[in-house]
Amino acid sequence: MKWSAPLVAGTFLRRENRFRALVEVNGRAVAAHVPNSGRLWELFVPGRRVRLRPVSSSGRKTSFDLVLVEVGERLVCLDARLPPALFAEAVTQGRLAEFAPPTALRREVRAEGCRLDVLLEEPTGRCWVETKSVTLVEEGTALFPDAVTARGRHHVEVLRRLVARGDRAALVFIVQRDDALRFRPHERSDPAFCAALRRAVSSGVEVHAYTCHVTEQEITIAQAIPTAL
Repeated sequence: MKWSAPLVAGTFLRRENRFRALVEVNGRAVAAHVPNSGRLWELFVPGRRVRLRPVSSSGRKTSFDLVLVEVGERLVCLDARLPPALFAEAVTQGRLAEFAPPTALRREVRAEGCRLDVLLEEPTGRCWVETKSVTLVEEGTALFPDAVTARGRHHVEVLRRLVARGDRAALVFIVQRDDALRFRPHERSDPAFCAALRRAVSSGVEVHAYTCHVTEQEITIAQAIPTAL
């Protein structure tokens, strides 16, 4: 997936609220939208270099989305809106061994009173997929969530009910950086989510995790990594 416009370099100054940060661009402090409600403490360090995506919209209060953060020599993408599209791109291109190329793919489909990211029509039947954005990596382990997520726990329960109904269902963690060697649920941040995830897996819900290749030109799913539940 290529960025819709050339990215602009800046320096992170501070986060003003969940969805707004102050960034220095060409010597001037500007406001940028933060497309991620997570804590992001490990990313948002004052003085760290970032990349912004220019956005032109009459209904916007900011002219940029803050999408990339430099961590050492690598870029980390924090845009939590991207994983469904990244997954859809990779699965339709046949790049995910865990999923057959679908005969049809639908986005944001309602099931069990909830809207899920992707519905795949596979040769063997339907597969419901909910994706989650992961940015936190500690000692090679990607961790989710970095804050309590009641919404995420609800998605897990919906997937469990879909499996009980006879469908295939999967929770897919998209690690938007390339340095993770494995994935596991983040017990310290949200033990209730982790417990719900393990119950769902014991009921047949699949869990998959993938890292991403991130550059200033594009972001793509790179490879599958093991999951430790």
